[in-house]
Amino acid sequence: MYYYLMKKAIFLAIIIFNQACIFTPPQESITLNSIDISNVNNYSLIKVAKEQIGTPYRYGGMTPYSGFDCSGFVCYVYKNSLNIRLPRRSIDQSKVGEYVSKGELIDGDLLFFDTSKRGHINHVGIYLKNGKFIHASSGKVHSVTISDLNSKFYKRAFRFAKRVVN
Repeated sequence: MYYYLMKKAIFLAIIIFNQACIFTPPQESITLNSIDISNVNNYSLIKVAKEQIGTPYRYGGMTPYSGFDCSGFVCYVYKNSLNIRLPRRSIDQSKVGEYVSKGELIDGDLLFFDTSKRGHINHVGIYLKNGKFIHASSGKVHSVTISDLNSKFYKRAFRFAKRVVN
């Protein structure tokens, strides 16, 4: 019983701390309008992203403890690796950064998709390399996972890529 209560207390403390980190921006938080990102190394971004593999998908989710949706995952990774605050929704994230062609993709580029065939952006992921990307999937896997950009589904749904950091 003691072990269970301690585990629950630690879990709640982590959730409270993490919520404070995400929703209370530190004063030194970087905004995209005033950032010099020419020397940023995307290693930490990819490391933080990969640490979330297996985290359950949850619509509206923004933490590893409550789960992620696709844009919440991207917000979390950029904030917790590079201290960059991105807009919350994938459609708004698609308006940030510079367009990148598929042939020029590098680790950390954002990939935008229309998975609903409705003509608007409704999904986002982070490019890894070798045609792979990481994202919070609401599909079969229903968690943060790595997928192939050249799979039939994602090849059809892909719309464009943006680079937020160089």
